[in-house]
Amino acid sequence: MTRDGGSGAGENAAAEEEPGYGIGAVSRRLGVPASTLRTWNLRYGIGPSRRSPGGHRRYDDADLRRLEEMSRLIRAGMPPADAARQALRPRPAPGERAASAPAREGAASPESPVRPGPTGPSASAVRPAADPGLLSAAMLVRAVTVLDTATVDAGLDAALAAHGVMWTWERLVLPVFAAVTRRQQDTGAGIDVEHLFSDRLQAALARFSARVPSPVHPRPVLLAAAEEEQHALPAHALAAALGVLGVETRVLGARTPYTTLADAMRRLGPAAVFVWSQMRETGDPTPLAGLPGLRPACRVVVGGPGWRDGLPTHVIRVNTFRDALSAVMTTLR
Repeated sequence: MTRDGGSGAGENAAAEEEPGYGIGAVSRRLGVPASTLRTWNLRYGIGPSRRSPGGHRRYDDADLRRLEEMSRLIRAGMPPADAARQALRPRPAPGERAASAPAREGAASPESPVRPGPTGPSASAVRPAADPGLLSAAMLVRAVTVLDTATVDAGLDAALAAHGVMWTWERLVLPVFAAVTRRQQDTGAGIDVEHLFSDRLQAALARFSARVPSPVHPRPVLLAAAEEEQHALPAHALAAALGVLGVETRVLGARTPYTTLADAMRRLGPAAVFVWSQMRETGDPTPLAGLPGLRPACRVVVGGPGWRDGLPTHVIRVNTFRDALSAVMTTLR
C-alpha cells in the first residue's frame, strides 16, 4: 500500500520520488487516520492542493500547516467544521500583520485561542457573522412549538453540517429542550412538542451519521440507555459524534435490559460501552457489576444525571458530552 492508498512496489517507489507528501506520510505525521483525512477533504475542502506529474494527489507544506492547525483545534474541542474554516483562513505573510489594519475587536486570529463568550466560543471567532441557513435556538423553539417539521429538519441539518454534533447539541438541542421543559412546567402542555423535537433530532442524527468515514478501529463502541430508561437521545448523539471521527458504533436504544446488553457485549466484543441514565429510578449502579469482563478489555462509561452513588470501581462516570467523547476516544488509542 502506497502513501496515497495505491498498491504495488513500482507505484510506491514513484510516489516516494514525487514532491510533496502522500496521504500516508501526512497520516503518520499528524496521528490522524488516512480515512479521516479523506473525509476532511471531501466534507470541508481541506486536503491536497496539488497533483504531481505522476498523477498523485500530494500535500504541500501549506496544506500540512492547515491540517496541523485543524487537528490542533479539534483536539482542543472545536467542532470539525469550525476547525476547518479557521484553518483555511489566509495567514498574513511575515511582517504583514503589523502593516495591516487592526484586527476586528473580539475576533480570534489563527494563532490565538478562541475567546470565550457568555455561552461558549465567540461566534465571530469560529464562523462568519452571517451564516445562511442556520437557525438560532429561539428560532428553532418557535418552529418546534408550531410543529413545523420542515423548518426543524432544515435547521438541524444545517447546524450539523456546518458545526458538527457537539456544537449542535450544546448550542441548539439543550437550549430547545430547556425551553420546552419550562413551557411544560408553566402550562402543563408541550408533550407533543417534546416528542416531535426528539423524533426530528434522532432522524437528523441518523442522516448525518450515514456519511461517516470508514472505521478507524477494529472494535466498535456499544451504546444504550439503562434498563427502563426511555431517554436515549444522548446515546444517539454520542454515536453520531463518534461516527464523524471514524468510530463504528451500535446503538441499542431505550430500555435496554442488562441481560441484553451483556449478551450484545459478548457477541460484539466492543472496545467501549456507554450507558445513559436520565432518571434516578433507572440509575441503579448494581447491575453494572454484572456486565461481562471481555478480553481484550472493554471500558464501561456511564453518563446522565440519573446515576446514583456506588458505581463499580472500573466504571467511568462522565458529566458532559465532551467528557463522554473524550473517555471513549481514549479507549481507542
